[in-house]
Amino acid sequence: MRMMERVKVHRWARPRLLAAFAAAAWLGAAYAADDLKSGGPYVPTPQVVVDSMLRMANVTENDFVVDLGSGDGVIVLTAAKQFKASGMGVDIDADLVKLSNNSAQKLGVADRVRFLQQDVFKADLSRASVLTLYLLPGMMLNLRPKLFNELQPGARVVSHDYHLGEWLPDDQISFDVPEKEAVNGVPKATIYLWHVPAKIAGKWEVKVAGGETYELALKQRFQNLEGSVAVGGKPLRPQYLTLRGNEFSFALPDGKGVARFSGSVKDDAMEGTVDLSGAKAPARWTATRTAVGVVTIN
Repeated sequence: MRMMERVKVHRWARPRLLAAFAAAAWLGAAYAADDLKSGGPYVPTPQVVVDSMLRMANVTENDFVVDLGSGDGVIVLTAAKQFKASGMGVDIDADLVKLSNNSAQKLGVADRVRFLQQDVFKADLSRASVLTLYLLPGMMLNLRPKLFNELQPGARVVSHDYHLGEWLPDDQISFDVPEKEAVNGVPKATIYLWHVPAKIAGKWEVKVAGGETYELALKQRFQNLEGSVAVGGKPLRPQYLTLRGNEFSFALPDGKGVARFSGSVKDDAMEGTVDLSGAKAPARWTATRTAVGVVTIN
């Protein structure tokens, strides 16, 4: 049995994680310049790691899986064969791309997956609901703006061993993989998971059905939020601001207790329900963005 450790990224732990990731990012800068462009040499991903990555991303037949630096194609091929997903792999090595497309034919999934010889920075990510990576640290950091800006909100990003620096993961697991020791001297794998956040920085007018209207102002760095609220000219301090993909929640003191808002984001609109103190049932709320803010990603 392989030992597995799951790590939840709690808010109180973020400063320590940020320091650790910054140190790792600095180490990544020590890689040669050609590694920053190529992502490093081809190294096969053990099947147990592939399976864990796809399970962590909750891949289903409705997903389109894109693997950047797809190598022998094992991640996309497994997603297609085991989970009935569609997908695409991108690799700069023509021989590996040919091998992967031949494997797709043999496995009977060529109607749902394809592999392209292409620079990963030029890859079309518009269809990806899941994106997978096994690239060196410098390449990961160079790709970070592309992933954040081009992937759709709610897309899941899953990486083997290497992270995205100050864009902290929403979740991660580590487990023993003895066969990796012959490759890099470490018989262990870590898998990181991110949900690409909606871009909600700016000012919003929030209306509760049959109730108050709030002015909500949000600052955003990756999925992390800071905010302020005013109602009738009176300032309030929002609590527990949380953004996970398209899902947004926060809490406000309402005089009798705490009002807890939860809902979803689509472009310049939000909607959801709010649990009000003393209310017998949740109320509906909607929000419209009145001014767009800048999302910080560096």
